[in-house]
Amino acid sequence: MVEHAPKPSWIDVEKWLTETVVKPGPEHERALSTAVERGMPPIEVQPTAGKLLHLLVRMSGARRVLEIGTLAGYSTIWMAQALPEGGHLDTLEYLPEHAEIARENLAAAGLEERVTVHVGSALETLPSLEGPYDFVFIDADKQNDSNYLQWAVRLGRPGTAIVVDNAVWEGALLDPSMDETNAPGIIAALELLGRPPFDATVVQTVGGKGWDGFALALVK
Repeated sequence: MVEHAPKPSWIDVEKWLTETVVKPGPEHERALSTAVERGMPPIEVQPTAGKLLHLLVRMSGARRVLEIGTLAGYSTIWMAQALPEGGHLDTLEYLPEHAEIARENLAAAGLEERVTVHVGSALETLPSLEGPYDFVFIDADKQNDSNYLQWAVRLGRPGTAIVVDNAVWEGALLDPSMDETNAPGIIAALELLGRPPFDATVVQTVGGKGWDGFALALVK
């Protein structure tokens, strides 16, 4: 009987893709390492997803970006680097200590003039912002994903691009009992994306964060 070597894992492939294709810079590595050093939860997007956000901002021609959920500023850096001259990104972070770390990382990346970090509850901050935004990235508390989508429409315009992270959640959208805290909010958001004014799809992903995915949408 011929013995075969074990197949490469999702994480092995993701690491290879990151090193071979994505090639994060020291500013990205710093954001990841400071998050670990300061005891922040390891819930930032993977490098492949960060680069995807970067490319989507560029391809959409976005000049104004709204991010809901900053953490250490990892995804913020990827998107801010994609903005054209004069572009700006507003990012919303609930915890002051996380916002401070994000500001440090953004300053180290030379992006402090291009990004404003707003501190506090996103649902309290959003009414104070002025649109229209060209691109919106939602990666915060899943219970409020539907509320964030509604604000993305209010602060957006026809053609605004929206990305919602954690849209598959290990398949919990088919079995909410797997996570009764987060799954209902994710399901409600996906159901909302299936109706006007959205034109949307969901892409499943595997890798260091397990089985998940992201929703891509345009405001009609």
